[in-house]
Amino acid sequence: MKRALSPEKSELLRQIPSVDELLAQPRLAELVSRVDRSLVVEVARAVLTDLRARITGETAAGAVAALSAGELESKIADWVERILAHSLVPVINATGVILHTNLGRAPLAAAVVEEFRRTATQYSNLEYDLEAGARGKRDAHVAQLLERLTGAEAAIVVNNCAAAVLLVLAALAKGGEVIVSRGELIEIGDGFRIPEIMAESGAELREVGTTNRTKLADYEKAINERTRLLMRVHPSNFTITGFTEKPAVEELVELSRKTGLPLIEDLGSGCLVDLGETGICEPTVRQSIAAGISLVTFSGDKLLGGPQAGIIAGKKDLVAKVRRHPLFRALRVDKMTTAALEVTLGAYLRGALDEIPAMRMIRATAKEIGLRAQNLLRELRPELPLDEIEMEVADGFSLAGGGSTPTQTLATKVIRIASARHSAAQLEQRLRRSPAGISVIARVEEERLVLDLRTVFPEQEPALIAALAFALR
Repeated sequence: MKRALSPEKSELLRQIPSVDELLAQPRLAELVSRVDRSLVVEVARAVLTDLRARITGETAAGAVAALSAGELESKIADWVERILAHSLVPVINATGVILHTNLGRAPLAAAVVEEFRRTATQYSNLEYDLEAGARGKRDAHVAQLLERLTGAEAAIVVNNCAAAVLLVLAALAKGGEVIVSRGELIEIGDGFRIPEIMAESGAELREVGTTNRTKLADYEKAINERTRLLMRVHPSNFTITGFTEKPAVEELVELSRKTGLPLIEDLGSGCLVDLGETGICEPTVRQSIAAGISLVTFSGDKLLGGPQAGIIAGKKDLVAKVRRHPLFRALRVDKMTTAALEVTLGAYLRGALDEIPAMRMIRATAKEIGLRAQNLLRELRPELPLDEIEMEVADGFSLAGGGSTPTQTLATKVIRIASARHSAAQLEQRLRRSPAGISVIARVEEERLVLDLRTVFPEQEPALIAALAFALR
């Protein structure tokens, strides 16, 4: 191979320093002093191997010039720093979508941070009964809070709502049939479908009715000796309008009582309080429990505003049976989720809804958001070439998001920006890739960059102004 190389390429290969020479360079020497040396060596070898391949033509490349030891040092150090950098980083959510699934859904209450510190850095009584001096159950830390807030006889927590549905079906209906309306066979995020989750549980799906109309008689006719459960799925991420019909909750509860078949409801969004005054009409968990539904499953990180979790609440005997299933241990939550959920539920119990960021954002008025928007523009304008920029505060709407309230919006005020230098799409990209310190996620509508401060924390506004000032230059 080397004999076939031109003299120029052979000379380039001879100029490549050894790994040891590179590691003696100041930046790499400092790097080796604080990280595992083998990682730096591995990256250095990969960089040199790539360089050799480009010189010899094994890798398609244009003209390859000699790289100094300093240039190779920078390339290796940058690569190592990228490997060690955090991939999960904070962003500013200026979309107005409160429970943005791609941005982590519900942000947690500030008090959770202190609880995390206490819980993560010390031992705790996670599964230890201090009174009895014996092993306890991790459910105990949030069970009573959930029971008080929902009116349920008992409650347990698993790692998400899909897991809650899977566990309930596996524990109560494996090998039997579960009756559910065809119009409620929903698909949730990332392609997960209720029928597929049901199939994995070992329960057999028995569809009744049609996409838009299901009657109580459809459930009654489908009941047989293999029926184990009646299931109701709240359509939290879609709506069917027009010529529609479905049994009232009360009718299904009565059928459940008459037949002795438990009625399960997948409520999804997990709303704990009446949000009607904000313009969002979503059934609460307490309403379902009070109506007589046997078990309700719902999310912890949607309208509840807490950590990712799946909650199962309802009749004591059924919750106990679900908890005894082997899958419960595989799906249980860790101490950090327990701590975050306990803080969030405690805020509800004290009536301190504004301590929960998602609730505070939902309850914010358009007037409050409009005042913040005007103040932000007032601070931003001196940083910009005003002859090139158009900015205004206009009427708009926010969304709850996260698979909740698909047709319901919150009135808001948005900032609309147009630039003579950059298109709206370019502005969105410049904000998203901002080197000003933090990425900003915004919307583009009608060739305007649109920002909704409903989902921007007040303490983030200086960073947002800096990012906008950079993007608009």
